[in-house]
Amino acid sequence: MTTDARLLNVHLLEDPDASGLAHLQAQLADGIRVTTGDSAPDDCHILVAGRPRREHLLASPNLRAVIVPWAGIPESTRELMAEFPGLTLHNLHHNASATAEMAIALLLAAAKFIVPIDRRLRAHDWTPRYAPSQSIGLDGKTAVVLGYGEIGRRVARACHALGMSVLATRRTVVAPADEIAEIHPPADLRRLLARADALIVTLPLTPATTGLLGEAELSLLPRGALLVNIGRGAIVDEAALYAALREGRLAAAGLDVWYNYPADEASRTNTPPSKFPFEELENVVMSPHRGGDALDIETLRMTHLAELLNATSRGEPMPNRVELEVGY
Repeated sequence: MTTDARLLNVHLLEDPDASGLAHLQAQLADGIRVTTGDSAPDDCHILVAGRPRREHLLASPNLRAVIVPWAGIPESTRELMAEFPGLTLHNLHHNASATAEMAIALLLAAAKFIVPIDRRLRAHDWTPRYAPSQSIGLDGKTAVVLGYGEIGRRVARACHALGMSVLATRRTVVAPADEIAEIHPPADLRRLLARADALIVTLPLTPATTGLLGEAELSLLPRGALLVNIGRGAIVDEAALYAALREGRLAAAGLDVWYNYPADEASRTNTPPSKFPFEELENVVMSPHRGGDALDIETLRMTHLAELLNATSRGEPMPNRVELEVGY
């Protein structure tokens, strides 16, 4: 590719598959050398790792940055990086489109009760066609998007295209006004909840967002509102969410993120996602945290990673810097 790159040694703690590594190499500027494996070399400048250990950060005196190869930052990584103020932390937004698409899929499936109706028709039961409709129209309704980042902006555009008015929260409210959404600071949350026909959570999990939506906050939503969570499970109180759905205060929910995950490969087929039986509720669409998946997701990951590395090799500031204090 280009010939003006600075020498840059990059180490990936996890080995990508052969096609992914080949794609990355093909996108990189000259002068960028990539190594892989569990041990970081002592001449490493950039470490690509979601959950690096202390020894990885100490391995090279030349290390200057860590790239988490996905959007969210694990709390353990954030805490460790805080001990190394000379290093910068960055992440990738390669799956923003796929995650936003999942949010809209969950919103529509929840609003139209697609899953229970599909289940009945598979049993040759046409009753839902003749019963009073539960389907919720979205045109003319108000969507509140919590978190107006790479994913939230895409979700907002899709909601706007469906005819919805969009309100959104963003940590930094900048002028000029957004053409799609009315932007508010997080301090306006309670006031916005009262206006939400559909509440869509796209926030990362940080100390400030953990437990953000509890019983008091969910009670502010209009009765019959919809909720979609593609951020992290712990942002919404587990017990309060289950109660609101079971009692019908929330009309329906689409959930891609949960409260309990398999501890190992052997437990992948028998791990309940919550201590509450969400699976017994017909007004919940359940997805096993796969919103960022797509057939070409690894190619996109490597393309976005190459963009960050190429910018650095040209002497430009590396994109997607994470502010440790806020967690994103």
